[in-house]
Amino acid sequence: MSKVPEERPLHNVQGGSVPRPEYPRPSFVREDWLNLNGTWQFAFDPGDSGLERGLVQCELPDRITVPFCPESQLSGIGDTDFHHAVWYRRTVRIPEEWQGRRPMLHFGAVDHDATVWVNGREVARHSGGFTSFSAEIGDVVRPGDDAVIVVRARDSKEGPQARGKQSDQYANYSCLYTRTTGIWQTVWLEPVAATHLRRPRITPDLAAGCFHLEVPLAGGRAHHQVRARLTDAQGTVAEAVVPAHLDLAPRLVLTVPTERRRPWSPHDPHLYEIHLEVVDGSGAVVDSARCSAGLRSVSIDGKRVLLNGEPVFQRLVLDQGWYPDGLLTAPDDAALVRDIELAQAAGFNGARLHQKVFEERFLYHADRLGYLVWGEFADWGASVGPLSGDNQQQTVGFVAQWLEALDRDYSHPSIIGWCALNETRQELHDRTSTLDVATRAMFLAAKAADTSRPVLDTSGYSHRVPETDIYDSHCYEQDPARFRELMAGLDKNIPFVNPHDVPGAPEHSVPYAGQPYFCSEFGGIWWNAEEAEAGGADRDESWGYGERPRDEEEFHTRFAALAGVLLDDPDMFGYCYTQLTDVFQEQNGIYRFDRSVKLDVERVRRAQQRPAAYETVTEGEA
Repeated sequence: MSKVPEERPLHNVQGGSVPRPEYPRPSFVREDWLNLNGTWQFAFDPGDSGLERGLVQCELPDRITVPFCPESQLSGIGDTDFHHAVWYRRTVRIPEEWQGRRPMLHFGAVDHDATVWVNGREVARHSGGFTSFSAEIGDVVRPGDDAVIVVRARDSKEGPQARGKQSDQYANYSCLYTRTTGIWQTVWLEPVAATHLRRPRITPDLAAGCFHLEVPLAGGRAHHQVRARLTDAQGTVAEAVVPAHLDLAPRLVLTVPTERRRPWSPHDPHLYEIHLEVVDGSGAVVDSARCSAGLRSVSIDGKRVLLNGEPVFQRLVLDQGWYPDGLLTAPDDAALVRDIELAQAAGFNGARLHQKVFEERFLYHADRLGYLVWGEFADWGASVGPLSGDNQQQTVGFVAQWLEALDRDYSHPSIIGWCALNETRQELHDRTSTLDVATRAMFLAAKAADTSRPVLDTSGYSHRVPETDIYDSHCYEQDPARFRELMAGLDKNIPFVNPHDVPGAPEHSVPYAGQPYFCSEFGGIWWNAEEAEAGGADRDESWGYGERPRDEEEFHTRFAALAGVLLDDPDMFGYCYTQLTDVFQEQNGIYRFDRSVKLDVERVRRAQQRPAAYETVTEGEA
């Protein structure tokens, strides 16, 4: 693997030590910024009456460490009960050196419904606990002023909001875990000009050897230009300039000369840098930013998913991104890097980023470390029918958040596919259901937002979109011989399809139509050496799939055999093993919850590193 570039330090005017001090948006970087993590005033609001009680205007009684949620230990609170509403307050001085620019307030994520006031004026509302939002506050405060920032976050116990794997009961159980309420990603300020860049969309075009850029702007743009410069370690590679006023999102093409083309891949995660500038009529630069970009392609050829035109078997691991002390929030940036490196050490070349929208810094590290990932939304078990309840039924909010996630993460080369839904259950068969409509809406949203990557309509269970790019199944059969029987038939276009939960009910998935196919969840072997030595543990306290192996040797034998079934199938383009780490009571990780070594990782790596039949089949045979 090639040496990956180091991140350059930025001018963070916040002095001293703050939690999660690193720049939170490394794919779209401005040099000046102010990290607002650290101590905030805080209050629980169990009756959601804080607005009526005047909490926008008054001091709050408690303290919390942002960006950690109040349920986490790292927040300094650690209260894991349900919290229907919480409040935050902090006063910050807008830096004097930002004169002539307008402050922009950013939130990485707030769970679930957020309202933001600055100096008593409402400046933002956002619904959705997994995606970012911002507020331009230049009409409220200016450089040199004090800004009193107040945030209310509502997180109802009931109602159809996307929760991912957050427990709907007081305690953790099954594969549901401690909840997250309120701010759980970095809060920060940056100054922007009256005319400034919005997040660009960078589309690599490997066949033509170029990058296509869409650069949306805010503010007036008469007589302005957008300039782009592509660089690598040798210096400038390409440049382009366009008038800003001729298009809502000015478009540029940066063509890489043949001798400077270096495709991004897991073996060589080469990143170019793109420098963007907005120039006014006098030639002065009014805004600038830099981005990273990888020149790579993802395509489909029959049953094959090709990376840069080559079949790369996707040895994926399920990563739920939970941490013992920070819950959904990594304790530090090094923890994000470590999770990728732990997966790679075990022989995985990528992950399904499962049941949360991961913070941007994880994707940045995946880009630079050559780690393949599938972007996912947080809506596990969304269902329709008498068993569905009201926990995660699809609403228009699901589609809105999904589009926000797609827009935020579009330009990361490490993302090689999208999947909005996970383990949906279709229990109605006599009519088109809301699940059918929502599944199709989220599939079409992804296809409209991104034509450069494949889209899976749902991971496991109820496939409802006939033209889905990818088809998959989840199978936790623990007997390798039986697993081989279930997985057989792909060569005859009759692969394993998850059966319906209700005996005698009609098939709940559209028929397989010859798409690329993978088993996107398997294994999940229940293993904890300490519990095995002690004679076992109650499944309410510890669980995984199947019977616990008698010893570690049996674990490795089972793992190698299960993975071997999928590695031996020339029509299988990949798999996803459950999972990277234990998570609370779920004891089926390759590593423990605290990321300590649990078993012989080198044996896990060797079991996966033998060539997959998919990678050795010739184009004619495929």
